[in-house]
Order: sequence, then C-alpha cells, then structure tokens
Amino acid sequence: MLFMACRRRLLPCAGLGLFGVLCWVWVSFASFPDDQLPLEVFDTVDRGAFLPQSAFREMEFASIASYKGPGNTDGRSNKQLPILLWWSAGLFPHFPGDTERIDCALSSCLVTSNRKVQLYRRTASIIFYGTDFRAYEAPLPRLPHQTWALFHEESPMNNYFLSHAPGIRLFNYTATFRRESDYPLTLQWLPSLDYLLRPVAVSLEEKNRLRREGMAPVLYMQSHCDVPSDRDRYVQELMKYIQVDSYGKCLKNKPLPEHLEDTATATGEEPGFMNFVARYKFHLAFENGLCPDYMTEKLWRPLHQGCVPVYRGSPAVADWMPNGHAAIIIDNFPSPKALADFLRHLDENDGEYTRYLEFKNLKSITNTRLLEALETREWGVNDMSKPNYLNGFECYVCNQENARLAAERAHRKEPERNPPPLPKMASNSHMGCPLPSPGYGQVQNLPADDGWLQIWPQDYWQSLDQAEGLESLIRHNESDPSLLWRHIQSITERRARGKH
Repeated sequence: MLFMACRRRLLPCAGLGLFGVLCWVWVSFASFPDDQLPLEVFDTVDRGAFLPQSAFREMEFASIASYKGPGNTDGRSNKQLPILLWWSAGLFPHFPGDTERIDCALSSCLVTSNRKVQLYRRTASIIFYGTDFRAYEAPLPRLPHQTWALFHEESPMNNYFLSHAPGIRLFNYTATFRRESDYPLTLQWLPSLDYLLRPVAVSLEEKNRLRREGMAPVLYMQSHCDVPSDRDRYVQELMKYIQVDSYGKCLKNKPLPEHLEDTATATGEEPGFMNFVARYKFHLAFENGLCPDYMTEKLWRPLHQGCVPVYRGSPAVADWMPNGHAAIIIDNFPSPKALADFLRHLDENDGEYTRYLEFKNLKSITNTRLLEALETREWGVNDMSKPNYLNGFECYVCNQENARLAAERAHRKEPERNPPPLPKMASNSHMGCPLPSPGYGQVQNLPADDGWLQIWPQDYWQSLDQAEGLESLIRHNESDPSLLWRHIQSITERRARGKH
C-alpha cells in the first residue's frame, strides 16, 4: 500500500521529457570551463533555462557573516565562488532571501536555495535534508562535477532509504547522529555539560512522599504511537509487573492536568511540564527508532532533571553516559519482569537509587569521550558564541569543495606532479540503521494482521528497493525520475533470476 501510494505521487513526473533533453545537453557540454556554453546548442530549447538568474548576473551579494576565520584568505569576488545549493529550501539557514555569501574558517562560498542554479558549472555541491529526500524527486541526471551532501539529524524512521548502503553511498559528505559521519551531530540534544550538572529538580524525600501517596515510581509520556521501535508493546508487558503512570495518547491510564495537555509531546522545556514530570523516580525513555548514536531529549531530559532514564534506543548509549550508572539500559535485562524487579529494588532502597544521581557531581563524571566531545565540537546548542550545526555543516561542505576544486585545478595544470583528488563516498556506518524488530517477543510469533508488522518491516525493505532503483538511474545517466519504478522492476526481476 505504501509502495503504491508513492507510485501515485510520481504521475506528475511523466511530463519531464523536455527537462530530460536539457539535462542531456548540459552533460554533453560539461567539459566547458565556463558557465556560458555555446548558444547554438540552445536553438531548439529555452535558452533562459541555462542563463544565470538576474541575482547572480547583475549584483554582488552582501555577506551577513562578514567575519573570516584566521585561515580564510579567500579574496575572490562572489562571481568567482563555488555555489552550494540547498535542495530542501525549507531548511535554508539564511534569512531573508534565498542566497547568501558565507565566509567560513578556511574559504568562502555562495549558498542558495534557488534550484535554478542546479545545472550551473559553478554549482559544486547540492545539500539535502534527509527527511525530505525522496528517490523519485532526486535531481537527475547527476552531474559529474557535483557532489551531494546529506544533513539528517532526525529519527531513522523518517527515511529508511538512508539506512541502506546503496542509498547512503550516493552522498559524498554527511552530517548525521552517527559518530562516524563527516560532521557528527551525536550530542545534538545535549546543550552543555552544565545541563547535566544542574541540581536535582525534585528531592528524593519529596519523591518518596509522593510514592506514599500512591504516585507510580515510573513515568511513561508518549503520544506518538505505532513507531518502528514498537515501544508500546514492551511497555504494555512491563506494566504487568510494576506500576506505571502513562500519559498521552499511547497506553494512557492517567490524564494530564488540563494546562499541560498541549505540551504532552513537546520537545521544549516549558517549566510547568518539566516540574510535573520531574516528580517521578524513573522515566521510560524509548526512542521511536533504534540506531547507534541516535539519542534524543528522551534520554538527556531526565538526566538533566535528576530522574533515572530507563532507556531503549541507541545500542551504544553506554558510550555517552556520564558514568557507568547514570541510566538503566533495558537491553541489559532478559525480560520486562526482570527489569520491573530491578526498578522495584531501587525504589525501595534510597542508597542504591542515589548512585544513579552521582554524576550531578562533576568529579563523578568519568566518561572522557563525553567530556571531550562536548568540549571540542565546533557547533553549539543555544550558544551564540558558536555556529549552529546547519551553518557549521554548510561551512564544512564549503571548505571541502574548495579544497577539492583546488586539487582538480592543480591536477589539470601539472598532472604528473599533482594527483587528482581522491573520490569521497559515505559508507553504511554514516547511518546504517537495522531492520525494525518487535518491541517485545519474536517477529515470527506476531499475527499476520499485526499493525506494526504490516508497516515498518515493509517500509524498510521498500526503501532498499528505492535506493537500488535510484542508484541504477544515476548509473545509467537517466534524467527522468519517473523511470525509478521501471528500474526497480528490472532489479527485482534480475534478483528473482539470481543475477543481481
């Protein structure tokens, strides 16, 4: 059903024949060094499609960020700079307008969200937002002089296309939550070390008093149901063995106070909401997708408040914890009952419980990886002294592209002395999230009509089909994205014959 829905969305692409011709013409003359190609090749097509838009032809762009880093000696005019195109215009990190000059630490570029520059020789790289990237909307043909850059800080569930090797290796530069990416965003939800060190919001004495009055030791706050991690299935089993106060649309057994209903699923930190959830000893912190290094506010917020997260998400979460006993990792327990027994033990033993809050003392933070990552990352969260990670990644791509272009020029000038720049390609470790699995139990034991089973495993494998299909389109230098389904069908047939 999902596959067919996507297929229906492709029907408007059937009229892209002229665009395909234009793309073929451009690739045929890509070896010309300048933006301007011989006009005689445009006799049968719209010349305006290849002429620089008026903004690039008639004016110089002012630079909002006029500061140049100590290594930036770039004295070129705007008309000489490489162009970076943000394909997802809604993420363009400059206002107002759709074009800006950026002066980064080492070099300068023009950045724009105007797709008219897609076919320009000066357009060196296209930056995509992973959540919005669709194989059937990719800019084709892929030009040999352009690189592709991926920015994806959100959940793996937003686009499993990127979790397959044929999909992720289409990109040359990446900024994802994985530590292996070119520009890692692993700690994007942790503003600072001070955020972790804030004093406990509600004392243990007050939490114990609330427990005696009947409040559950465990909080579950969730309104985003039916996700790849299948968290509700596990929580439902856990609730058989320990009292859980569950708010929101998923597994709701208690209503939120009326004044907090609008913040039930918010990622912000409205004081009334924060004070309400801080009263609980344990927070069930389940990510909506399971992938190495994907960690959100569900993990960091309870640590900030002085509550203990009971966590399932990144299988490598221990690598980033303040010490060895700051969070309870669900996958370390053989069953929901065993986890419930452990939580009950901590609830009844204050000394054991407070060990999980020792990291509030800086001397008890022993994880040097965490400390070094917070100290050395060049981007900041709500920190005006550092760039945000959108601008930071933009500058990373700018510096990389200027270095690549300089190496290519040097190679053309003296090929015997200067080797060509090595090709750069993302690997599966830059995303590489696994096939979704049931939150509790074995997939083979689920009924055929299970809602989770009908959605997420199929979505995962259909994303692989689309990744292989787009890779095939690019390899065959196709210019019409609507041919994607034909290529997928061909791949499927070859696979059935054992030839893929």
